[in-house]
Amino acid sequence: MLFNVTPLIWLIKRNFAFQMHNPPDILSLAYKQSYMQDQMVMLQEREQQIPGSVQYTINRYRRLPQWNIEDTGMLVYHYQKTEPKENYLELKFCVSGNVYCRKKDTECDMCQFNASKTCMERVDSVDVVSFRFSPVHLSQFVKPRKGNAALTDNILSFRHNSSFTKILPLCGKTRMVLEGVLNHTYSDSLENIYINAQTQMLLLYSLDCMLGEKEIDVVSCKFLANEADREKIVKAREILIQHIGEPITIKELSRKVAINECYLKKGFKELFGTTVFDFYQSQRMEHAKYLLYEKGLSVTEVSMMLGYSSISHFSTAFKKHTGLKPCELLLR
Repeated sequence: MLFNVTPLIWLIKRNFAFQMHNPPDILSLAYKQSYMQDQMVMLQEREQQIPGSVQYTINRYRRLPQWNIEDTGMLVYHYQKTEPKENYLELKFCVSGNVYCRKKDTECDMCQFNASKTCMERVDSVDVVSFRFSPVHLSQFVKPRKGNAALTDNILSFRHNSSFTKILPLCGKTRMVLEGVLNHTYSDSLENIYINAQTQMLLLYSLDCMLGEKEIDVVSCKFLANEADREKIVKAREILIQHIGEPITIKELSRKVAINECYLKKGFKELFGTTVFDFYQSQRMEHAKYLLYEKGLSVTEVSMMLGYSSISHFSTAFKKHTGLKPCELLLR
């Protein structure tokens, strides 16, 4: 019997490419030994899968008393040379020492009024979190450079031509971001805005940690040595997140947090690795994806919700950020 071997050869090559890089299981690494799946009691499971955006999963398990878990982070760079290319960058974390309220989703009164230490519904948890970044999403962070590109840019633009896995130590800043992702009280649209902002911070800290470019708990701007000034910069970021549909100028933002405009711009870039404008714009566009794809809102509705003066201005900004027209995401 005759048959065409070309598709078969292509399939073998494709499967072999996927098998070439097989990162270790993050929970097995943290647990330091193999674990039985039937030991795992799921407390909470969340995920988001929006095309061109960060795809994340959050799995929270009941922690058994005999478990000895070591907090672990991992960066997975998956590069595929053959077509169809399915490149991605993934951050994985396994952390313990958190607690989960079994009535959190129904507004447990004890937790709602900050009395969670005495809440009878609290359960010690082991939390496994994964964030997957697509090439389209990462391209916004690549900056034009003269001469040879930095290794970070080669990774973010997928010019580094081999897959790898890097185990990451968890610094204080990374732990704070993860704690925020796991224990925030936002829901629906506000939750989406908040997690989008937090994933950008995790990406920045993880790349710095992986490459050893600098000690990420040390800042170079002298005025940021003052804790009060650092808090003002953090507050400015919170204001941007909370008012994603209400455009605000640098002057207005600096007045709200009582800091000099120049210090605000320099401090923001130092702490968060991006400019105030780029951060605000990227968060607006990521939220637009959510409103279009998950909520099914019209282009007109999303444009108005994000404070654009016209649909054409919104469509242009969206196309520049995502490479798609807003209507194309609606049709997916």
